Amino acid sequence: MFFMQQNMVEIKIFIVGLLETNCYLVYNRVNKNGFLIDPGFFDKRILDTIKGESIKVKNIINTHGHSDHTAANKKFGYPTLIHEDDIDFLKNPTKYLSFPFHITSSSAYVDIARLLKDRDIIAEDGITFEVIHTPGHTPGSICLKMGNRIFTGDTLFREGIGRTDLTYGNETNLLRAIRERLMVFPNETEILPGHGPSSTIGYERENNPFLIRT
Repeated sequence: MFFMQQNMVEIKIFIVGLLETNCYLVYNRVNKNGFLIDPGFFDKRILDTIKGESIKVKNIINTHGHSDHTAANKKFGYPTLIHEDDIDFLKNPTKYLSFPFHITSSSAYVDIARLLKDRDIIAEDGITFEVIHTPGHTPGSICLKMGNRIFTGDTLFREGIGRTDLTYGNETNLLRAIRERLMVFPNETEILPGHGPSSTIGYERENNPFLIRT
């Protein structure tokens, strides 16, 4: 588990599941309200932290519908937010990619509190995310901008991008979304991806081979 602080907001990072997905617990250190981003596997460390810190999780936010980011939705049980174009991924095992991991799609489909759209705002007591729709890895992939940080899901990684050879992936759309929706931010903007270490927009602008070649 890793953690970082920005003003009154704390971010705890848990690496979970076979594909080492980054699950983020984001909460206000004063009133303890928070969000759980991409619980791809039920990990007792997350539950222990929520209980131990008395965190009131308002919602799960899924950056997209693949099982390595959503499989523990139902186990945690919080009302879930996901982009409207990925809602079927939580119901359809083929889209959900359940077969490689022997996970049923029913483990992800819980109470959907809200279907997200581009530029939606998710706000709760000092925590504010802006939804950035970045289709390509899946049709409904999103990034979440919080101040000078962006949770990029499987859209953008350190020196990499999300896979597009999976069902419903589209590399042209993904690269366009990264260039037009993410590379417009300042170099110092930090990215917190769905897998692997953090990075910055500036570092990716200069070092990401998928962006340099295009």
